[in-house]
Amino acid sequence: MPMARALRALAALSVAACAMLQAHAATLPDEVRTGVGRDWVIGGSGEARWLGFSLYRAALWSAPGGYRADAPFALALRYSRDFAGERLVDSSISEIARLGASATQLLGWRVGLEQAFPDVKAGEVIVGLYLPGEGAAFYHQGRLTARLADEDFARLFFAIWLDRRTRLPHLREALLSGATG
Repeated sequence: MPMARALRALAALSVAACAMLQAHAATLPDEVRTGVGRDWVIGGSGEARWLGFSLYRAALWSAPGGYRADAPFALALRYSRDFAGERLVDSSISEIARLGASATQLLGWRVGLEQAFPDVKAGEVIVGLYLPGEGAAFYHQGRLTARLADEDFARLFFAIWLDRRTRLPHLREALLSGATG
């Protein structure tokens, strides 16, 4: 009898995990799903927190074989609270600088990020699409907000979450391991 109860609990957890992944599925814009000619799957997801407060949930999308730094991937962030676009830009610029961008690069990239990041409300989603050799594209609530045709920018921007030097190592681990935490 205890084994049957454990199996039912495991089945319930599996259903809950699938429901959570499907909730993220709605966050990938149609243009992204069809634009790079691939089937997309969630490689991992997790939550960014600061001082105990949830900032956003992140999901890493890639080809069925899994994330590769040299292949297209998408990072979807569903915000848990309202943020001014200016704050998102400032945080991104600060992190990109920490990861090695020059002051000259940052000046040009700031303008692109200001187009990419509008003010967001709790529950809204921004998706960043990495296109190797091309740069990045950004979507807010499924609508394209900016394309930045700069490989260096794209590499450093996504390093905020995926590089070993990230300030969010637990989130990086969840995104890259396929965990849903």
